[in-house]
Amino acid sequence: MNMIRVVLKELVGMFVDDGNLALLALVLIALVTAAVKLIALPPLLGGFLLLVGCLAILLDSARRAARGSNKR
Repeated sequence: MNMIRVVLKELVGMFVDDGNLALLALVLIALVTAAVKLIALPPLLGGFLLLVGCLAILLDSARRAARGSNKR
């Protein structure tokens, strides 16, 4: 049973290295999807918001990682 737990943890770790990055990306996708579907935001604008939002999330994650590596 312990081996299965280790394998699943490694499998999840391959896709979710930074939990905050994954969570923020999911929240961004949900918010933009809701905006496009519920308030009739143009899909092209929704795509632009996804691009800008994902880049901002990625830059924040890289900044936090760089700050954390300097402390070591």
